[in-house]
Amino acid sequence: MFNDTSSLLAHLATRRSGKARAMVAPGPDAAQLRDIIALALRTPDHGKLAPWRIVTVADDQRETFASLLKDAWVKENPGAAGLDLSALDQFAHQAPTLLVLISTPVAGAKIPVWEQQMSAGAVGMNLLHAAHAHGFVGSWLTGWAAYSADVVAAFGAREGDRVVGYFFLGTAGCRPLRTPSSRI
Repeated sequence: MFNDTSSLLAHLATRRSGKARAMVAPGPDAAQLRDIIALALRTPDHGKLAPWRIVTVADDQRETFASLLKDAWVKENPGAAGLDLSALDQFAHQAPTLLVLISTPVAGAKIPVWEQQMSAGAVGMNLLHAAHAHGFVGSWLTGWAAYSADVVAAFGAREGDRVVGYFFLGTAGCRPLRTPSSRI
């Protein structure tokens, strides 16, 4: 992947988040996605607990995901029944590839929960770097859907598990976002 330090520095200097709603096909194919995930898992993991889980939301599951989001939103916001929930539908269908990263701390381990959660966050950053190394753009989003008990439970989360984020991957349909450090 990287032949020398300068290519790694170039990679780090050029990685930017893309707008998930502006991502277009192609996204990673099955082999690329397996490689992206394998690279993401090469993260600091004190105690080798692997306190995370990555769920792929496939194309044929996007409508079910959209329904889950809308049902959970209406349940948590009873006045929303009958309102336009197209933003939730759009969230579920944006970008060619959608991964959900879940922090799954190992209860009772001698490694503090905070360190386990930080390790899951490092997996998230590695997902973005690995996607970029494969020529794709990525976006790490949270928002309401990451904190909704019903949505989190639908991904098999247990007590203490949390959605770290929704990772959208694809090809940039517009120029990637500038980060504050890119203004230097």
